[in-house]
Amino acid sequence: MTRKLTPGEIERYRRDNFLSPVLGITAAEAAHYRTCLERFEATLGPGPVESKYRRKTHVLLPWVHGIVTQPAVLDAVEDLIGPDILVFNATWFIKEPRTDAITAWHQDATYFGLTPYEHVSAWIALSPATRASGCMEMLPGSSGWGQLHHAPQILPNSINAGAQAIVEPLDTSRVAFTPLESGQFSLHHTLVVHQSQPNGSDDRRIGLGISYIPTGVRHTGSMRMPAMLVRGEDRHGHFDLEPIPVVGREAEAQAAHGDSYRRYRAGYNEQVERHRVHFQGPAMAAGED
Repeated sequence: MTRKLTPGEIERYRRDNFLSPVLGITAAEAAHYRTCLERFEATLGPGPVESKYRRKTHVLLPWVHGIVTQPAVLDAVEDLIGPDILVFNATWFIKEPRTDAITAWHQDATYFGLTPYEHVSAWIALSPATRASGCMEMLPGSSGWGQLHHAPQILPNSINAGAQAIVEPLDTSRVAFTPLESGQFSLHHTLVVHQSQPNGSDDRRIGLGISYIPTGVRHTGSMRMPAMLVRGEDRHGHFDLEPIPVVGREAEAQAAHGDSYRRYRAGYNEQVERHRVHFQGPAMAAGED
């Protein structure tokens, strides 16, 4: 028996590798979380937000932990990957109004280093994600293509810090747009090919992308990675479990977040190199700057 999704929705996810839209939180709750985000951003001072404050903030801020543990979201994720769930990463994807920021065609799996490919991304909208503001676009069924060749740091206007893009031919004749209202979320498989266009609207396009994995998934890198248990039990011990942030214990949360981000970034960088060597070979990879 499923917790949230219908059998038809699960079948559609298996076939298309994504599902959208799904009802998550109310518009009022989304507005509250947006206010929390913008108050937090204000504490960071003027200028671009540091990368570490766009990632793994569920380890730092109790209200972000509240988003990643929303029952409506976890119920849907459980219907897809089972009851024992970790959050491997959570990333803020924000496009400012009237800017040219994009995300090129890519697959989430590329630099995560997770096996098997059972990672599900939930993308929760805290403001409307429309075609005008640059909602995600999916290539249905593309997870069946396997892991494709990407190159990192080739998009100066990418909202993804990895700035990666697929660098082999793609059939983009069947594109599915996934617009979301505030509070709605989408789900997509770690290998589905997707992108997003610039934000041509007058409002910020704000979304939190959460990487959910079953506890049986492993990380393939040379170092142990952290992750947060958000439902069920961890019977496998493949990850170091991150502590839940608590109001009044901010110094502990800051230390935990700093450690988690540092290890995540080191593991990510290692996977960038492994991916490059896999597709280009050691000699060519070593010769690039």
